[in-house]
Amino acid sequence: MDVILLKDVEKVGLRGDVVSVARGYARNFLLPRRLAEEATSARVAELQKRDARVARHEAKTADQAQAIAAALGKTELRFEVKAGPTGSLFGSVTPTDIADELWSQAKVRIDRRKIGVDNIKRIGRYQVPIDLFQDVKVEVTTLVIPEGGELPSEEELAAMEASEHKAEAEAEAAEPAHEGPAIEEILASEEEAEEPAPADEPEWRADAEAALND
Repeated sequence: MDVILLKDVEKVGLRGDVVSVARGYARNFLLPRRLAEEATSARVAELQKRDARVARHEAKTADQAQAIAAALGKTELRFEVKAGPTGSLFGSVTPTDIADELWSQAKVRIDRRKIGVDNIKRIGRYQVPIDLFQDVKVEVTTLVIPEGGELPSEEELAAMEASEHKAEAEAEAAEPAHEGPAIEEILASEEEAEEPAPADEPEWRADAEAALND
């Protein structure tokens, strides 16, 4: 089933993409959560017109790309997000979020597919690479800050991430091991299964042995 993504969906696609997914996945997950809508011919045509409008704002020459790179090199994006005590986000900052913020703040249209970063899932300072034109790239400083707070130092960020990894490792170690049958029992049961059961003696053989005894 073809659908149009209304939001970035990890391992599926970015907002505005037309993707083919299993019908059950669309009906039971994407559509009810308003993550996608059915890809009707009218909506696909509308998206194609939008993409064409966006493309008109992109750099057409290396000189234009260099000018955009110079502007973006001075830009600092800030995202205030909900985060846990170890710095993990309740959600993520996606390439589409970054593209939207670049337009909102710098009035520069960037194809989100040219933003070279996966979904950001931790608070921190990031240098987000953007491919503007052939051989013209720029890194945009991006700060992902806990909502209502300040961004910790690099040392504090590293300590928070290490603490999270330690907690995950301890949780895995605390999980009870699977208690299955001992290896000897498994081998014995396999041997029993492989050993053919004795067949019933035919009646004629019993009668013959009785006659010989007489």
